[in-house]
Amino acid sequence: MSEKFTVPLQDIIHEFKLEVIYMPSDPSHILIDENDVNRPGLQLMGFYEYFNPERIQIIGKMEYAYLSTIDAPTRLARLDELFSRKIPALVITRELPYFPEMIDLAKQYGMPLLRCKENTSHFMSGLIAFLNRTLAPRITRHGVLIEIYGEGVFITGESGVGKSETAIELVKRGHRLIADDAVEIRRVSNISLVGQSPENIRHFMELRGIGIINARRLFGMGAVKMTEKISLVVEMEQWNSEKVYDRMGMDTQYVSILGVKVPSLTIPVKPGRNLAVILEVAAMNNRQKEMGYNPTQELMSRLGMDMDSNEIVKNYDEF
Repeated sequence: MSEKFTVPLQDIIHEFKLEVIYMPSDPSHILIDENDVNRPGLQLMGFYEYFNPERIQIIGKMEYAYLSTIDAPTRLARLDELFSRKIPALVITRELPYFPEMIDLAKQYGMPLLRCKENTSHFMSGLIAFLNRTLAPRITRHGVLIEIYGEGVFITGESGVGKSETAIELVKRGHRLIADDAVEIRRVSNISLVGQSPENIRHFMELRGIGIINARRLFGMGAVKMTEKISLVVEMEQWNSEKVYDRMGMDTQYVSILGVKVPSLTIPVKPGRNLAVILEVAAMNNRQKEMGYNPTQELMSRLGMDMDSNEIVKNYDEF
């Protein structure tokens, strides 16, 4: 069974600048674990089949208008039925006024009652995106994540192969560091992975012979970034003279991380190779492929040869 992640309600309040109307306890101890939300229009009319009480409930203009049209005893009964489901929080959008019975029921059932200024659609889309990001399945892996020409390149390989040294050279060339040594990878959708650094080691790097440095302090704010989508995985390994390395790029290699396929390359390391420049070229070439241009295909076409491309997918656990 996959691990389920949570986010404190306090983080949601801070992120969206929500007004607290009633809070039963410390919001940092109230944990949200459902990444979807609900507008309880049908529920306010008494329909609760397929209702998920673990979702944050949102009252917008339409729900408020309906509640305003029914008599007070009926409104109390409908709200009582909703609040009694032990929902994690209720948010009123557009800074609409709340009904007095909402406060009484929130206190009775110990449920947070919040309000925001945004319209309902904008708030819902922002909240869902925030929850998808913070509650996404994740793993932490050894490596370096760096943004090169807008492409998130995850550099992996055995310890001591030169990942951090290559990353420093790339930072000096104007690219941005996201994480060194440990990269927290989150699956934010079925096709997207986002990487970031664990907070306690963010912006720090280890260079053998020098020690620990702080890239943000040393190179400035423009040299670092908090998160980045992973567009390419590069495995660095010591040059093996007995191994045949891909010189044409005929086969398309992928690595599967959390069930998402990401293009991958294996870069052999030996003295004299400028790895920073090689990774810059790899990032630009990967972007070209994303835009539909494959230089190998064009060359084969010019030579009058057919290109038989195979797709090779490696599970990340085998890396």
